[in-house]
Amino acid sequence: MKQRTIANSVEIVGIGLHKGVPVKMKLEPLDSNMGIVFYREDEGVTIPLKIENVVDTKMATVIGKDGVVISTIEHLLSAVYAYGIDNLRVVIDNDEVPVLDGSSSGYCMLIEEAGIKELAASKKAIKIKKNVEVTTEDGKRVALKPSNHIIYDFSIDFDHPVIGQQEFRFDYSIEEYKENISRARTFGFLHEVQYLRSQGLAQGGSLENAIVLDQSKVLNPEGLRYNDEFVRHKILDAIGDMALLGYTLVGEYDAHAGSHYLNHLLTKKVYENEENYEILDLEIANEEAQVFEMAYSKVQA
Repeated sequence: MKQRTIANSVEIVGIGLHKGVPVKMKLEPLDSNMGIVFYREDEGVTIPLKIENVVDTKMATVIGKDGVVISTIEHLLSAVYAYGIDNLRVVIDNDEVPVLDGSSSGYCMLIEEAGIKELAASKKAIKIKKNVEVTTEDGKRVALKPSNHIIYDFSIDFDHPVIGQQEFRFDYSIEEYKENISRARTFGFLHEVQYLRSQGLAQGGSLENAIVLDQSKVLNPEGLRYNDEFVRHKILDAIGDMALLGYTLVGEYDAHAGSHYLNHLLTKKVYENEENYEILDLEIANEEAQVFEMAYSKVQA
C-alpha cells in the first residue's frame, strides 16, 4: 500500500470560530514522507503537524511555532486522517481553520473535489502494542489498546436532558466515517457561549456552525442530525487529535469524557516507551494493509 496525497490543490473561504473573521485556506499536494504541514502565509511561518508543536488544548487543538499559532485544526485533520492522506500542505491566512458548519463533512467534500493520489513510497502506520491510558481523578479516561482493526469507542455523560449518557462505537472505513461521523457538529451551551463572547472568543459561533443548548433543549431550529450527535462529534474530534501521532493508527481508541487535552497527553504517552507501539510498513505488513484496503475500497482515488 502506498502513501497518499491529494491530486489537485483546492481552496475554501470560511469563518473562524473564535475571531469570526473570514479565513482563506488552500490544501496543496505534497510528495512522499513530507507529512502534514501548515503554513501561515500572512506570517511566513511553517508549522509541521507534530506533537511538540501543540501549544494549547483548552477550547481546541492549537499548534504553533515562533509565537505564530493555528487553532481549531481538529475537524480538518479528522477528515484528512479519515481519508488516509499522509502528505498535505495547508496554507492559511489567519490563525484559525474555518469552522464551516461545525462538522467535518465540508472537508470531506473538499478532499473528494481535490481527488486522492497515490505516491511512490510505501504507507506507514502505527500499531499499538500495549495498553496506553490517561485518566483523571474525576473519572475521565482516554486509552489506546492493541487491535488489528481501527476502532473508536467513546462514551459521555452530561447532566442535560437532551444529552445524558451516550456511547458510540465506530469501526473505521471512509464510507462509515462520511455517513456516521463527519456530519456530527460541535456543540456548546448557551451560558458558555455568552461567557466566551465576553472574553472575545466564539465571535464566529452561531446556530449555523454549532449545536447550541439552553438548560432544557436544542436551540437550533432544524434539531439534531443524529439522536446521539454529541458523542459522534467527540469521535470526530478524537480522530483529528490522533493525527498528531504522525501515522495512521492501527488499534482501538477508547474514551469516557475525553478531551483535546487528554488526547494530547495520550499521544505523548504512546511515544514515551518504544514497547507501546510499532511502526509498520504497509507494503510488508499484509494483514494490516488489508484492513486499510477494505476501509478505502469504496472511495475512488
